[in-house]
Amino acid sequence: MDYKTFLGPMNHIGIAVPDIEAAIDMYRTVFGVEDITEPADLPPQGVTYAFVNLPTGQVELITPYGDMSPISKFLKNNPKGGMHHLCFEVKDIHEASLLMAERGMRVLNEPRIGAHGTPVVFLHPGDAGGVLIELMETPKEPH
Repeated sequence: MDYKTFLGPMNHIGIAVPDIEAAIDMYRTVFGVEDITEPADLPPQGVTYAFVNLPTGQVELITPYGDMSPISKFLKNNPKGGMHHLCFEVKDIHEASLLMAERGMRVLNEPRIGAHGTPVVFLHPGDAGGVLIELMETPKEPH
């Protein structure tokens, strides 16, 4: 079996929050971060998101969008919010998905467009040390 590393850089850490405006305000007023995107809706994924842009990466703030949001269940179990996922870049999302399945990882979805405008898949936390992993195809152009 080839164990060649295929992960690129860690792109972001996803943080589920019950109130995205309050979370943005905290990053601005407590931590002094000025570079934060405006909240945007991503209906196919059931989230509203904003990126806190830092020198070494991003924090993605996510809150439920709609009744069927996967974030709703997370917030029910963690009402104050918390770390939801880690996101790593890969060169080719389809190749990465196949490789993960071959290696026994449960890939939770077909590739779909994520918040960066590039295809993403999620890996089951039960197969990844208890952490939900998002694989994101490296953007061809800055988002």
